Amino acid sequence: MHEIKLEKLDDNRWLVPKVGAMRVPGIIYASVKIHDLLGHDESAKQVANVAHLPGIVNFSLAMPDVHWGYGFPIGGVAAFDMEEGIISPGGVGYDINCGCRLMTTELTLPDIRERIKDLTVGLYQHIPAGVGSTGHVKLSGKDQKKVLEDGAAWAVKAGFGSVSDLETTEDGGCMTGADPEQVSVRAMERGKEQLGTLGSGNHFLEIEVVEEIFDEKAARAFGLRKGQIVVMIHTGSRGLGYQICDDYLALMVKHQSETGIALPDRQLACTYLSSPRGRNYLAAMACGANYAWANRQILMHLTREVFEKTLRIAPRELQMRLVYDVCHNIAKIESFNLAGIEKKLCVHRKGATRAYPAGHEVVPARYRSVGQPVLIPGDMGAGSYVLVGQEKAMSETFGSACHGAGRVMSRTQAIKSSRGRSISRELADQGVLVMSAGKGTLSEEMPEAYKDLNDVVQVVHDAGIACKVAKLKSIACIKG
Repeated sequence: MHEIKLEKLDDNRWLVPKVGAMRVPGIIYASVKIHDLLGHDESAKQVANVAHLPGIVNFSLAMPDVHWGYGFPIGGVAAFDMEEGIISPGGVGYDINCGCRLMTTELTLPDIRERIKDLTVGLYQHIPAGVGSTGHVKLSGKDQKKVLEDGAAWAVKAGFGSVSDLETTEDGGCMTGADPEQVSVRAMERGKEQLGTLGSGNHFLEIEVVEEIFDEKAARAFGLRKGQIVVMIHTGSRGLGYQICDDYLALMVKHQSETGIALPDRQLACTYLSSPRGRNYLAAMACGANYAWANRQILMHLTREVFEKTLRIAPRELQMRLVYDVCHNIAKIESFNLAGIEKKLCVHRKGATRAYPAGHEVVPARYRSVGQPVLIPGDMGAGSYVLVGQEKAMSETFGSACHGAGRVMSRTQAIKSSRGRSISRELADQGVLVMSAGKGTLSEEMPEAYKDLNDVVQVVHDAGIACKVAKLKSIACIKG
């Protein structure tokens, strides 16, 4: 592979030229400042590597939060033809349907200022977090299969939330085509006791306040107003999703020679979408996605319980409502207009968020006049952004935007860099109360380990693929 030399297209995009066996060029969304960070890892090379895969359409893409990942870069987007294209577990990631859920309340900061610590302790005690944590929901074999088939709808039927929550969850909280028979016994076992848990790493639950409104019309549609208390949940499919990815990666590596596909990196192990193995992976991946949606639905219900109990208020006073739930790590069959022809493609979004515009039929009815909410969480203390999808995303990025700030340090580097520091004390000095189940998590996830969220979001906004609606400020965070 030649050394990657990026060519500047405009203030927000860089071209990865088509060289060697690349089937298409690459495009990386980045400002000059973010471009200068790309030399710290192999993410630009990974964008080029993805461009070698059969059936790839238009470009291999990367969002401004791009960083090195397994096979595909995190922040990578690639769409593949249904007949000639491939499916790759590395293009989805280990945490299938890792995603975010944003809830609004009728509370303002003065309403909870004196109770923030109580709320944080309550959430920490009531919501299981950390590596290997187990939840309140113990599944029988029959129930677990229903979770994998029905997703968030199973959780609502079991008493965790209401049917209205499904209306503002991507895909209604259920991906079609899920087949539990394609999920290994090991994966099922890992998922049996983890429903309703936050997990570890970059997963979190944050209490935030709406700090700034950029788009009044979209903010009104989303139910956001300045000074309002909101809650952001970031987690995924836990051990079940991880095991599904691991199982199918091993299977595809083992049988890669049978496909006849030449790979620039064995981590790009894949198979044709039209093959039995490809269909089986999609069916298993859908199970992981549905488990994640059920997980976040349960966590929302538990969060509501903590707020009501701690603040001693009735549900009608709290009015905790789901704004949206969006997934980050997924491969989906979606339709796009290619040179005037409507065509179904398999879009891999690995650390990327769907960003559909106003008027699109899959956007929830209550948001269709403005577009789909796009939820962008930052590192601890940075808060989050709410954006709204734009028409330009459909023609340039297969309806996709960034998913977060994006790492600039590995976890090992972050731990080394944070020695002798108290990250929790530093965050407290900034007005952010943090509680964590894992000793090293705060070091791994310290703010300096990530790009500046404001810079990342500004690229997406200026590029016109998703526009800023609101900025949310962190006031409390629980981590695994």
